[in-house]
Amino acid sequence: MFGMLAGLWNYRGFILSSIRNEFVTRFARSRLGGLWMIVHPLAQVAIYALILSNVLAAKLPGVENTYGYPLYLMAGTLAWSLFSEIINRYLNLFIEHGNLMKKMSFPRITLPVIVVGSALLNNVLLFIAVLIVFAFLGQMPNIQMFWLIPLTLAVVAFGVGLGLILGVLNVFVRDVGQVVPIIMQVWFWFTPIVYPVNIIPSYLKGTMDYNPLFSIVSAYHSILVYGTAPDLHSIGITMAIAFCLMLVGLFMFRRAAPEMVDAL
Repeated sequence: MFGMLAGLWNYRGFILSSIRNEFVTRFARSRLGGLWMIVHPLAQVAIYALILSNVLAAKLPGVENTYGYPLYLMAGTLAWSLFSEIINRYLNLFIEHGNLMKKMSFPRITLPVIVVGSALLNNVLLFIAVLIVFAFLGQMPNIQMFWLIPLTLAVVAFGVGLGLILGVLNVFVRDVGQVVPIIMQVWFWFTPIVYPVNIIPSYLKGTMDYNPLFSIVSAYHSILVYGTAPDLHSIGITMAIAFCLMLVGLFMFRRAAPEMVDAL
């Protein structure tokens, strides 16, 4: 573990320049540039809000804002987009950089860290856009938003841990790369992002306890939509699971890194 940290520090310039180059290259020939990172998720929110808000907005308890449902949807999307980006990019990360891993000597851990840095940058830009939209719709920032800092760290830890495990497995069993996108779609709809929790039938609410993202997304809703602090008990358990999973993922990555180079 200390070797990984030393490698990250020694290659910090490479990590930062890679994040910057990735950002610049992605939108090099685009007139809107980095705004596309904001337009895509907000467009998705607008579509869902336009189609479903008339049906579901009235069922948001405690929200007096006329645009309560779009606010609810954007808050949940903010949490999910960070998690899903890390998972989806980690899934094929080592396969895509197989030639680099075989031909160059560098700390392999820098590749996942670059992805996290890029995903966090995207999420910060999206968060700024969400705040602007919230203010436009009459939902002003509140002091509870500082809770988003530890929550973001929990999302990253959970995404890194699960993403590393899936990314390593995908190197050796390529079927993983085909199954995970399907699971992610099911997971998205299994998480109360598009729909409010109160419409879930009582006999299904117990299943939410098995969804680790449920407490995180609910905390985002509490903070951004209702202006209240999250449930510390459920969040504490989720954070502990997330950081334990991250340690497992890092351990698995460290042990499998030499074998991955051979497999690639």
